[in-house]
Amino acid sequence: MFAKRVGSRLKEQQESGLYRNPPVIEQSSGKYVRINGNWLVNFASNDYLGLGSDPKLAGKVADKFQRYGSSSSSSRLVSGNLEIIKKAEEAFANYFGYQSALFYPSGYQCNLGLVGTLFEQGDRVFFDKHIHSSLIKGLQLSGADYFGYRHNRASHLQARLKKHLRQSAGIVTESLFSMDGDLLDIQGLADLQRKYDLFTIVDEAHAFGVLGDKGKGIAPPVADIAVGTFGKALGLFGAFVLLPREFREHLLNFSSPLIYTTSLPPAHAAAALDVLEFIHGSDQEREHLLQISKEMKQKLAAEEFRVGGDAQILSILIGPEESASRVSRELFNLGFFAFPARFPTVPLNRAILRISLTSMHDRTDVTNFVHSLKEAYARIQAA
Repeated sequence: MFAKRVGSRLKEQQESGLYRNPPVIEQSSGKYVRINGNWLVNFASNDYLGLGSDPKLAGKVADKFQRYGSSSSSSRLVSGNLEIIKKAEEAFANYFGYQSALFYPSGYQCNLGLVGTLFEQGDRVFFDKHIHSSLIKGLQLSGADYFGYRHNRASHLQARLKKHLRQSAGIVTESLFSMDGDLLDIQGLADLQRKYDLFTIVDEAHAFGVLGDKGKGIAPPVADIAVGTFGKALGLFGAFVLLPREFREHLLNFSSPLIYTTSLPPAHAAAALDVLEFIHGSDQEREHLLQISKEMKQKLAAEEFRVGGDAQILSILIGPEESASRVSRELFNLGFFAFPARFPTVPLNRAILRISLTSMHDRTDVTNFVHSLKEAYARIQAA
């Protein structure tokens, strides 16, 4: 029965153009990846500041693992509550301007453990319909009543609040949306916070390191709790949540994804302290990244591509899932690796090419990509 069901579902995925079969990356080097022996310019990486491939950071990380070992060998609540981890958490809280911080093994676990633990039956939570899957799953596990509102539409959120709000409410959103690439309407949300009793969680995974003064994000005016990840601009792995001290203690006591898993190794925490220094000193990389991203968007728009995005993530609307996959394959043949985001990551028949720029890209990469995207479309139309 199970084998038949699995086979049937995979067949449906293939027939609908939604089958996932990611290419094997043989080697990664800066802004390039090698696949099937071919080197491609990578526009699918979240290594926004190039730290994930920076030899200086890599050397520091290697040194920390030599010094501290490769594992904490325990959950946080047994023997994994190591001093260096608490020190790093305090440093992150201070850097980003929050009372405290807590490290999680991954961004998915962090969102699941935060939202699924903080909210409970009887709570009412409102969420942007384009938030990450992990946040949605956390809401489902929480037992709270939750209500979606149109993407980045403060006016629709207010309408939902008027209809469903009883007393206080939770808000779950992102600051830089991972697929659309647009920025949270900070002012619109702030206005609603003043009018209603709203407790707000903002996922800043794609903003931290890149946006705001010294990469400190854009959500502090509205975020009671913020979520960040090490695996994007910060060039490491794992995730962190920034929050009031009492909420940190609450997660330590009740968050299953934290309690029942092995803690991140102490070497990770020591390396995270180095990461803060890199982030603090990356103004030049941030400026270049945002400028090159602006140029990419302008060039795509000039060629009449339907492009969205306010920072280093750009979304090029394609439409049908199979068309997005074909465009991606043609770009591969032309020397570019670009990710086709399809349902259920984005709405059905609203497939996009998700373009991630990094500080390693330059104007030549941008010009060549736009030219190749035009050629890819021409090839598809001629087929």
